[in-house]
Amino acid sequence: MNTAGQPLATTRPGLELTPFRGLRYDPDRVGSLAAVTSPPYDVVVRPDGLHHLQSADPYNIVRLILPQAETPSARNKQAAETLRRWLSEGVLAADPEPALYVYEQRDGDGMVQRGLIGALRVSEPAEGVVLPHEDVMPHVVADRAALMRATSANLEPLLLTYRGDGATAATTMIIERAAEQPPLLSTTTEDGFSHRLWAITDPADLARVQEDLARHQALIADGHHRWATYRRLRAEHSSPSAWDYGLVLLVDTVRYPLRVRAIHRLLHGLPVADALSAVDGLFRVRRLDLPLAGALEALADAACEGNAFLFAGDGAFHLVDRPDPALLARTIPAEHPAAWRTLDATVLHATLLERVWHIPEDSPAHIAYIHDTVATVEKAERDGGTAVLMHPVREEVVRDLARQGVTMPRKSTSFGPKPASGLVLRALDL
Repeated sequence: MNTAGQPLATTRPGLELTPFRGLRYDPDRVGSLAAVTSPPYDVVVRPDGLHHLQSADPYNIVRLILPQAETPSARNKQAAETLRRWLSEGVLAADPEPALYVYEQRDGDGMVQRGLIGALRVSEPAEGVVLPHEDVMPHVVADRAALMRATSANLEPLLLTYRGDGATAATTMIIERAAEQPPLLSTTTEDGFSHRLWAITDPADLARVQEDLARHQALIADGHHRWATYRRLRAEHSSPSAWDYGLVLLVDTVRYPLRVRAIHRLLHGLPVADALSAVDGLFRVRRLDLPLAGALEALADAACEGNAFLFAGDGAFHLVDRPDPALLARTIPAEHPAAWRTLDATVLHATLLERVWHIPEDSPAHIAYIHDTVATVEKAERDGGTAVLMHPVREEVVRDLARQGVTMPRKSTSFGPKPASGLVLRALDL
């Protein structure tokens, strides 16, 4: 079959997940495993979250994934020196033999997610093995590539999903059997998630997993910029090389469905009053005298009927919906499928950002992409900008567009839970 995440024809190459010698923190050398972990680099809210993580432990992984210095080259040099120092001091150490790692996340509500962390063969979108669904920002790819070159390491796994064959699949049975054993590590982070890790090293199990996954394709759930970085770095090196592979967490969403959340926008230098004035007469605008939870419920209800956004930053919430059809006809590219043309992210980027507010979507000086809803609102109120809160896209819409080879506007979705950074790293020279 040729749909995203479904088994591939045997004549077509599928997922090639290979074991590697993971770099892991020595628990005797750090305050706690929880204190050295971090959300993925693009989820850390800066500067507040960055400072919090840096103060949590002197060995927190954020010092590698988001090094702080005056210039990009100084930041990357600092990250490389820090990694070499931690390795020489034994803070980080390589496991004795290559493994695929079973990674489990649990929250307090009974949600369990398990997947495999491994080194995945890097492929181009045209190969149909790993399907992107979002565009990327070139400057972010360049930044991540420079960091990976400097450190010669994959510092955090990106998140991929595939559609497996149920409980009887070889990969599923091997994952579940591993999870019955004592873990390599177990920790609970301050967000309430518990994390456990096991190593699969048995050659027969590894071969069965590789044979099973070779029949599947995957969807990038989180980490488009890192995948694009892997592709860039692979192209820079002659094959075969360690750069032919990149660190991923692969989750079977038939077995463990992911949650899909929105990524919000913070518009720097655009006060809410100005944002609302510009859309007056083009959208319906209603002030909501509600707390955040109630305002998000109103957004969800409005999103069932069409494009809807929630503006915040002036101490109130403003529901902006029902765009003028003539405005959309003038501003939305007609050559894309209807499912793409009607996305909230499409209307936001093609209509509001580009044509109404004239804000470049790839300029950090003008716009920030933030996962945390409360943080987005608080930063808008503190900085005098506008928070644009989004409603999540359904997973089936994402998969259908990816299957058609259509990419969504950048930062359209946030799949989760995301893997914690710092539990296992991959050095390319091991």
